[in-house]
Amino acid sequence: MKAIKLLCLALVFFSMDSFAQTVDYSLVPYRSGDNWGYANVSRQIIVQPKYDEVTWFSEGYAAVRKGTKWGYINEAGKLVIPMKFTVAKAFRRGFLPAANNGTDSVLFAGASVQADGYEICINTKGIRMPVCPAIPENSVEGNDVPVKTVKEVKAYSLPNNDGLFDKVVDDYSLPNNSEKYYIAVKDNNYGVFNSKFETIVPFEYSNIKTITSGGNNYLQVSKYNNIGLLSSLGEEIIKPQYNSLLSVDGSDGKGYIIVQQDGKYFVKDLQSNDIIATGYADIRYDGKKGFVITSNNNLKGYHFINGKTIAPKYAEIEGTNDGNYILVKTFSGKTGYINASGEEYFVE
Repeated sequence: MKAIKLLCLALVFFSMDSFAQTVDYSLVPYRSGDNWGYANVSRQIIVQPKYDEVTWFSEGYAAVRKGTKWGYINEAGKLVIPMKFTVAKAFRRGFLPAANNGTDSVLFAGASVQADGYEICINTKGIRMPVCPAIPENSVEGNDVPVKTVKEVKAYSLPNNDGLFDKVVDDYSLPNNSEKYYIAVKDNNYGVFNSKFETIVPFEYSNIKTITSGGNNYLQVSKYNNIGLLSSLGEEIIKPQYNSLLSVDGSDGKGYIIVQQDGKYFVKDLQSNDIIATGYADIRYDGKKGFVITSNNNLKGYHFINGKTIAPKYAEIEGTNDGNYILVKTFSGKTGYINASGEEYFVE
């Protein structure tokens, strides 16, 4: 599909709560065979499965497809916008200038009636709007992708008291602390000292680098080809005994560490508590509400941040932003939703 060509008045910085898309997770897309409808959280059918594809409700509307064309239904299951679109995005709130020189909040959706996917903005009657409402810049899809940066190469001219180090390779500071800490090399071993030339981390590691997790700085250390984690003041958090270590920031604001040992992956928190103690062939954080876990036979499961686990038995798994549902692909090649208790919102 060609690039989106929505024309907006301007990007204005409003609260996400006021203008962002609001997804309704009380009505769950439900599949019966090849047909889709909706069920409530208790899996009672609310909208009979009769569509080829459906989306989650947003602002009281959901896009549904039959054949190649999309339309919109309301929460009662009534088709309120005819099926005439080749592209139908979720409804969301934006704003337009008001007569009193202020702004009015309006509902709109991006849609296309053309085969090339050229998008227009429609209102809740399916009519093209003269101009597209403006939306907050930080709510645009893709704006939350981290910007890649190039690490600055630093030069140091510190006095080498009593031959403490051979070379300084990096430095860091702590919040609300004027002290400076230096990562240095001595006789090919890495350690850390402060601006008073006091050794904070002994020179006994083959490598040390700073990482950020959960909003704080930590030291990833290597020793004898094994990797561990220290606090920024040198306290051991995760013993250097793992083959790999990856820090991720959870959607709950906490930091998590995915470690790998002898071909098995585990997850710990920043206090070294086990989050996923069972070893899996692979674990990855999906950037939403949990971890996709993979068994030795390549089956996929899911560990929610809230602690619930779906055992690996699906071909593919993807979390939702809600954190209570996941989208799975069965080995029949069909998709469907399940909740955090493992209840399936589909029947084959």
